[in-house]
Amino acid sequence: MSALGHVDVQAFEAHATDAELDDLRTRLATARLPETETVHRAEPGPRRWEQGVPLADLVDLVNYWRTRYNWRSFEERLNQIGQFRTTIDGLGIHFLHRRSTRADATPLIVTHGWPGSIAEFVDVVDELADPKDAGAPAFHVVIPSLPGFGYSEKPAITGWGIGKIATAWVELMDRLGYTEFVAHGGDWGGVITTVLGARFPEHVLGIHTLTPQAPPGLTTDGLSAADRTWVEATRDFWEGPRAAFAKLQAARPQTIGYSLVDSPVGLLAWILDKFAEWTDTEDSPFETVSVDRVLDNVTLYWLTRTGASSARIYSESHGGINAFDPDLRVDVPSALSMYPHDIEKCPRPWAEERFRQIVRWHAPETGGHFPSLEVPEQFVKDLQDGLAAVLAVNR
Repeated sequence: MSALGHVDVQAFEAHATDAELDDLRTRLATARLPETETVHRAEPGPRRWEQGVPLADLVDLVNYWRTRYNWRSFEERLNQIGQFRTTIDGLGIHFLHRRSTRADATPLIVTHGWPGSIAEFVDVVDELADPKDAGAPAFHVVIPSLPGFGYSEKPAITGWGIGKIATAWVELMDRLGYTEFVAHGGDWGGVITTVLGARFPEHVLGIHTLTPQAPPGLTTDGLSAADRTWVEATRDFWEGPRAAFAKLQAARPQTIGYSLVDSPVGLLAWILDKFAEWTDTEDSPFETVSVDRVLDNVTLYWLTRTGASSARIYSESHGGINAFDPDLRVDVPSALSMYPHDIEKCPRPWAEERFRQIVRWHAPETGGHFPSLEVPEQFVKDLQDGLAAVLAVNR
C-alpha cells in the first residue's frame, strides 16, 4: 500500500516563502556577535573549541549561510524522496517515505535525535531502498520527524515522551500497511528504537541502534580495560560540563527556546557546537560533514521555529513517568553499533543485560554521533549488515 492509499495520510511538500528566507538573511546580516574567545587559537585542534564555537568559524559560516547557501535544493530533495503528514493522537506527524522497487524489501522506520533531523538521512535513503548490491537487503524506508521537530506539529501539552512516540510509530507504520517492520535509530532515535523492540515484539522484527543503554546499577567488575574506558568516558560526559546542554534543555527548554527561535546565529552556534564535539574529527566538523547538510539541518529548525519544542524532548524523557524504564528488556533480535567518537558507549556485557538476543555487535573504526553524515557508505553497510543479521533470525 502506498502512503497515499490510506485516508489518514496526506502528501506534503516543503516550501518556505521568499519572505521567510529574506528575513533569515536580514537577521544574519544584522546579527550582534560577541568578542573573540579567550583560548589558544593559533593551531587547529580541539583546544580552539574549549569555550564553544570559535568566532572566526562562526563568522565564515554565517556569511556562507547568508550569501551562498541554497535552501531550495534541500526542499527539492525532500519532495523528491516523498513527504507525508498524518495525525496520530491529535498531533500532526511528518515523515519521509521511500518505497523500494524490490519485491523482497522490508519496512524500516528510521528515527533521528537532537540536534539532528530528517536531514541526517537524505543522502542514504536511496541506497537503503534500492541498494546497488543485489545481495544487500532492501527496505521501504520511513523517516518521521519527532514531535516538535521539523514539519511535525509541536505538542501543546505534556506527555510526548519516548514511550508515547514509540507507540505513535507503530500506528504510523500500520497506516502505511506495515504491520511488521525493523527499526533503526541513534541518540533519542536509538532510545525510541529500543522501546519499540521491547514493547512491540509482535510488530518489530528486530532493531539496529547506535545508542544501546544498559540497565542502571551495573558494576565494572569483570569488564575489560577497553570496556572500562568506555564506561568512564560515558560517565565523564554525562556527569561533567559537556552535558550541560541536556540538563538545560531538560530543566528550562522554554527559556533557551526564546534564543533558539529568535536568533538564527544563536541557533546555529547551539547546534554547531554539538556537531563539532561529537564528530570524529580533529578540529572542524566540516572535515567529514557537508557544510550544506549542517545548514540544511539548522535551517529546518529555523524555518519551523522548533528550537523550544525540540528541546522539550529532554524535559519529557529525562526522569518522570516518561523516562526510560530501568527494567526494560529487548527480546527481539538486536544489532548494536558503537561508533568510536560517539558521546556514550555501552560495553557488550552490560548491553546483554537489556538486549537478550544480540545478533550482531559492531565497533567501526571511524565515525561519531552522526555516522550517516560523517561516513555514509560505512553507515549504510553497517545498517544493511546489522538488519540482515536481524532478518536472518526471522526467516
